[in-house]
Amino acid sequence: MTQSDWKNFRIEIQGGVATVLVDVPGAPVNTLTEGVGAEFRAILESLERDPAVRAVVLASGKKDGFVAGADIEMLRDVGSAAAAEKLSRDGQEGFDRLEKYPKPVVAAIQGACLGGGLEWAMACHYRVAANDRKTQLGLPEVQLGVIPGAGGTQRMPRLVGIATALDLVLAGKTVKPKKALAIGLVDESVPAPLLLTIARARALALADGERLRPAASGVVDQLKKDPQATLQKLALEENFLGREVLFRKARRQLLEKTRGHYPAPVAALDAIQAGVEKGMEAGLEPEARLFGELAVSPVAKQLMGIFFATTALKKDNGTSDPSVKARKVESVGILGGGLMGSGIAYVTTNAGIPVRIREKDDAAVARAFAAVAGIFDGRVKKRSMDRLEKLSRMRLLTAGTGWEGMERVDVLVEAVFEDLKLKQEMLRTFETLNPRGIFATNTSSIPIGDIASASGHPETVLGMHYFSPVNKMPLLEVIVTPRTADDVTATAVALGKRQGKTVIVVNDGPGFYTSRVLAPYMNEAVMLLLEGASVEDVDGALTGFGFPVGPMTLLDEVGIDVGAKVAKVLHGAFGDRMSVPEAMGKVLESGRLGRKNGKGFYTYGDPKKKKVVDATVYDALPGGRRRKKIDREEIVERCVLQMVNEAVLTLGEGVLRSARDGDVGAVFGLGFPPFRGGPFHWIDAEGSARVLERMRRLEGRLGLRFRPAPLLVERGGGGRTFHG
Repeated sequence: MTQSDWKNFRIEIQGGVATVLVDVPGAPVNTLTEGVGAEFRAILESLERDPAVRAVVLASGKKDGFVAGADIEMLRDVGSAAAAEKLSRDGQEGFDRLEKYPKPVVAAIQGACLGGGLEWAMACHYRVAANDRKTQLGLPEVQLGVIPGAGGTQRMPRLVGIATALDLVLAGKTVKPKKALAIGLVDESVPAPLLLTIARARALALADGERLRPAASGVVDQLKKDPQATLQKLALEENFLGREVLFRKARRQLLEKTRGHYPAPVAALDAIQAGVEKGMEAGLEPEARLFGELAVSPVAKQLMGIFFATTALKKDNGTSDPSVKARKVESVGILGGGLMGSGIAYVTTNAGIPVRIREKDDAAVARAFAAVAGIFDGRVKKRSMDRLEKLSRMRLLTAGTGWEGMERVDVLVEAVFEDLKLKQEMLRTFETLNPRGIFATNTSSIPIGDIASASGHPETVLGMHYFSPVNKMPLLEVIVTPRTADDVTATAVALGKRQGKTVIVVNDGPGFYTSRVLAPYMNEAVMLLLEGASVEDVDGALTGFGFPVGPMTLLDEVGIDVGAKVAKVLHGAFGDRMSVPEAMGKVLESGRLGRKNGKGFYTYGDPKKKKVVDATVYDALPGGRRRKKIDREEIVERCVLQMVNEAVLTLGEGVLRSARDGDVGAVFGLGFPPFRGGPFHWIDAEGSARVLERMRRLEGRLGLRFRPAPLLVERGGGGRTFHG
């Protein structure tokens, strides 16, 4: 056997251990394909016959990744459920062969070990993970609309227990090495430089017949470590009645969460339950069958479309010229350490970049520090970070009440109040101190050009619109003016990616993309209230469509006063089409700001109690507290069509660079249902001609605000799609 025999692997044999390195040529990460699987089976057969090989270590030849999962392009292009099912059965068979391999196989995991990559590792006899930031393990298949298809639904509960497996698989969660060790997903977590040395030593020990005892093995050890959790696990998982309770509760919670829109988590639960109750062989059968059915489902196609869109954005520098290079960013300044500013500081320091915050007084500085530390503390509590890591990140954060240090930052992110004059004042002061630095405003509605009009260097000014809470919301909307330099755009995009964000770049204009398409959606929800609909019915209809929260809940969360300011800007730019009903002024006059002052469309008191609609809000609306029923389908149609029509307008006007960016922005920034693919994919699925007809019908009934976008008229008239 020579190295030239293998395309996707490198093999090193030393001291009785064959180290098999997965290294798919020309690819930044390793993925599982039919070719990789077939080659690995041939390698195992060859090594089994080799008397010089006593044990095998499976590792990656890539610097920072193990195996990122199955090749999604292969899955996307599968022609039928039967073909997808065969892929699953082939994977099951290959990993079953690995599990029964006569020589011990140790997985040495560093970097992403996801999906099929983790299924591969779980079939090995022992798992050692490198304890570094880039190592993560999980089965995220449900996020693509499918389920683990190579034995993952069967091996995961056998390794970590039923309840933990359900938590990981049904939500597609990933875990870091320390958490993986604690739950039994890996047997050891070691420093990265020692990974291969220790993995080879463990492989030889297994070959010598030693019984290696994982750090968290055995009921006695677990009882000592966490007696309550261990006894609860024994009660629920080790007897028939307990398992029935566990699965029944999981199914109920799952259906409440997915509302029937996402079939994959329910299918994963079915496969896990079958394996637990009837044995692994019985569980593999539904796993393969359900995998095949789901792989060709509309939901999977839409979720895979989102995956490919975000993957493409990772390679996009935000300009029309891919050769443009980003500036080096070694430090970031932030003006304002409130909710947004502290969130931006967190994602920046978490990326290893020093941050300097400027606040108005010492008390505000202390609050900013506490806010950033609080987010890190939450991660420590969840074991996704240890205290030493937290301290190393917090050391990157400094703050003060003056401009000291801002003359050295590469990028300044302004996160002060939504006031044009204040933002212009901040810009002018910064440029006197740091004429080459990039000024990025976090405004959600004020045109960047208006702010940049105060600049002596408008080519260095752009928008970086983050979403609240910054540490959780994945989108960053970068807004550029005609005068923004390409390298400045590329720098903002690169910084956003380092912060862990999915980044879209849009052209300047009132409300940009996200705030602009959200406004008519929210306005229509208010219009429905004025016509007599209840808050519960409006919110319920839109969450039923798939939004994570309804528009009235969202307005409470954002702040009714903030919504009014944005609405005023958009009304000034777009006229009556974006007018806000006068009754909303009365809601504000009654002192309702939303959650932040405990008074909005809902009541906010005891956090343990379910919030309910504050009926007194109806006193400020026509019709008072006597509400009437409006058909939920009409609520959905009117609100959703307002949003998607505005999205088409932004594309036609050149605010959006592509329909792809519009879909990603709506899904990751506004909560547009991922299983529907985004506004443009939704139009394609519904049919552009049908959507156009519905818009015209509503325009005839309700007026100007439902006038179809010219681009929708063009596409709908010919029945053309927005995606190829």
